[in-house]
Amino acid sequence: MSSSESPDTSFEADFLIHPEWLIPMTEKGLILRGQSLAISNNKIIAIDATDHLKKSCTAQQEITLDNHALLPGLINAHGHSPMALFRGFADDMALQPWLEEKIWPAESQWVSEEFVRDGAALAIAEMLRGGTTAFTDMYFFPEEIAKVTLAANIRTIQAAPVLDFPTVYAQDADEYIRKATELNDRYKNNNMVLVAFGPHAPYTVSDSPLKHISTLANELEIPIHMHVHENVHEVADAITQHGNRPLERLNELGLLSHLLQCVHATQLEDVEIEIMANAGVTVVHCPASNAGLASGMCRTQDILDAGINLCLGTDSAASNNELNMFNEMRQAALFGKTSANNASATTAWDVLTMATVNGARAMGMEDALGTLETGKLADCVAVDLDHVNSQPVYDPVSTLVYSVQSSQVNYVWVDGKLCVAHGDVLTMDTEAIKHRAAEWAEKIH
Repeated sequence: MSSSESPDTSFEADFLIHPEWLIPMTEKGLILRGQSLAISNNKIIAIDATDHLKKSCTAQQEITLDNHALLPGLINAHGHSPMALFRGFADDMALQPWLEEKIWPAESQWVSEEFVRDGAALAIAEMLRGGTTAFTDMYFFPEEIAKVTLAANIRTIQAAPVLDFPTVYAQDADEYIRKATELNDRYKNNNMVLVAFGPHAPYTVSDSPLKHISTLANELEIPIHMHVHENVHEVADAITQHGNRPLERLNELGLLSHLLQCVHATQLEDVEIEIMANAGVTVVHCPASNAGLASGMCRTQDILDAGINLCLGTDSAASNNELNMFNEMRQAALFGKTSANNASATTAWDVLTMATVNGARAMGMEDALGTLETGKLADCVAVDLDHVNSQPVYDPVSTLVYSVQSSQVNYVWVDGKLCVAHGDVLTMDTEAIKHRAAEWAEKIH
């Protein structure tokens, strides 16, 4: 509530936060100073002048954050969290040999429910510590990942995987799809765990299951999260096998709609960008992973100019090596300028919007997440800018994108619960998580 909306009488809150800068992300360029934010239960109940809230609000915990920026929680729109256990396992390789010679053989040998739980815990601890409050994931045993997320108190979309071929998780496309619908039934009333269909890619899922997924996604009104146009080889192979480009094939199968989330999308022609914009498709940009696998450059400014909802993801720690949304924002801004040959393209505000507002829109939760406003769910991040690498501060948004390290995140609230304080993750046993990761590394190596 603004000062004009504040009640005349006092009120109670769980947290009253006084940051140096409050960045609500409600409009470009808006940075508030001398403003505080109050949280009660799982929602933001007031944003008002600090002096006024100190007088009118009685809080269980009052936190003064000098030199801190308070912003909406960051939303990591694509990853494979259990693959954190493959961090550094297959570096310096192109996508197809990386998959076919290293990752898929290792997964066939090691992936289990235990592997998934331990890998997800490692990834989630890293994400929470770095200011990520929600993430979209695609991996085997998504129900196990969901359990870890609930215990850690982080939001997720679990894009239940669908493939044509058998794995330890399912034997054929029908079983993958059945498990996805069962998972959606289990969590359809839970605002912390959302479910999507996760067909891996056009080259790993055939026409019949893709049509079935399209029908079910429309009936259930849940997203379809898919790697699409990840690199030039995928597109060339599709033309050879199907006679058309992957997006054209997906369009013919009826998948292009507001429910489709195309991950990577480094190989887009002008007409494809136009078709995606008209269909309401979301694009998820993963700049660090794209660079590491030499997959290509996403045309971020052209996508933004077309009005497409463009989000930001890290991909897995196996291809990125870290799940650091601050680094991802920086890379998105820099690569966006390079791909457009324009230093003014893909600005700091653009990429922070991608990591907050647009991520919430992709989750279908733009009315509840992505900005700091009264009545919205309290997913907030406080970042300490009082470090030598982030001083002086002329524009805190520019500083956040181009200078800040994820280690400067000091406080994280998810759904109104304090998950990180003074840089320590409160909802997870990080020492035990690191110990389990070391045990896995010894076995896999």
